[in-house]
Amino acid sequence: MHEAAKTNRLRTEAFRRMYFAGRVIDIGCGSDLVVPHAVPFDLDHGDAQTILDYLEPESFDCVHSSHCLEHMRDVRNALAQWWELVRPGGYLVVVVPHEELYEQGAWPSVFNSDHKVTFNLGKRSALSPVSYDIGTLVKALDGAEIIEACVQDQGLDYRLVRRRVTRFGRWLFEFARRRQSFFWRLKQRGFRVYRLNLAVAALSNCSVDQSIRQKALPSHRFRSWHENQRA
Repeated sequence: MHEAAKTNRLRTEAFRRMYFAGRVIDIGCGSDLVVPHAVPFDLDHGDAQTILDYLEPESFDCVHSSHCLEHMRDVRNALAQWWELVRPGGYLVVVVPHEELYEQGAWPSVFNSDHKVTFNLGKRSALSPVSYDIGTLVKALDGAEIIEACVQDQGLDYRLVRRRVTRFGRWLFEFARRRQSFFWRLKQRGFRVYRLNLAVAALSNCSVDQSIRQKALPSHRFRSWHENQRA
């Protein structure tokens, strides 16, 4: 939730002036636009998988998407279509979940059942049968130049990251998912529940979705690649 806002806390004003100038579209934004002047594109506007059915190619100076690509049925095709929206000299900025920090070795994802793929960056071994190296996907885009590719794990407590893929581990992850859902509902009602969440996790030895933190740190579970320029 509010994924763009979390990542924006890491971005400087110079970054925003450089990459989010001109006409910007924010794919999968919900109510959390990356910049106020961005054009929103979410479920109400159409299917991001086939975004060229709704928008003209080369019509934006910047295409931004945070935590949407993992919901696409065909990741390669969706990314290629998003890239087609970028004008010559423009930028594509994408943030996706890190499979080691979000799914944590469990598949299907227990924290978001709609995730259709997982992502890594330069890993030789994948943690799911539907894992993609986001850097490799970007390099395949026609005319793309990777300006930056990075892991955003500021504020992440690696002691809470666990990989459990046994049957018992799957049960623990399922328990964790239900617990997170319960705590999210409490949080939405104004309760400060992160410490309680950690206590239950310690007792049950389960994984933790650290985005439940009341003052969630900017991008503690994101892997991202940034600012791909079309020449």
